[in-house]
Amino acid sequence: MKKLVALSVFALLLIAVSCKKNAAPVSNNCTYTPSTIVAPLAEQQALQDSLTAHGIQATKDSSGLFYIITKPGSGTSATSLCSTLAVYYRAGFFDGKKFDSTSGNPAIFQLGRVIAGWQKAIPKIARGGEMTLYIPPSLGYGSKDVTNPSTGAVVIPANSNLVFDVVIVDVR
Repeated sequence: MKKLVALSVFALLLIAVSCKKNAAPVSNNCTYTPSTIVAPLAEQQALQDSLTAHGIQATKDSSGLFYIITKPGSGTSATSLCSTLAVYYRAGFFDGKKFDSTSGNPAIFQLGRVIAGWQKAIPKIARGGEMTLYIPPSLGYGSKDVTNPSTGAVVIPANSNLVFDVVIVDVR
């Protein structure tokens, strides 16, 4: 039951965090504004140091996140923050500790409702694509602990570098 609560909490946080709305809606009522966040150089260097320490060679995005595309996928990709995605994912830290994952059915959400790191990386692959994301704090959950509202336990410590394995099942 605790795991279910933690997964639910994380899913809600993933959806709710880092979404910014425009004042004027677009034609399909999607009102998300692309994130302009770029991780500070110190965060980028710390993340690069962690990758190097773990023997990982990844591509750096101009925003400061790193990624590895293991399968580019084909067909539709998330061309806007209004794209609705169905994904399987595993979320954790460099020490291998996992803080969330999909189980059974994929998670479904609009790209504009997730953390900036996902917004910047997910469009790089298409339906069927797979990638690993290495996200610095500024593009993830920032400088505040993310806690389980039921227990108060810290789920994601402040200033955490995050590791996500993502598979895109569908894009609409």
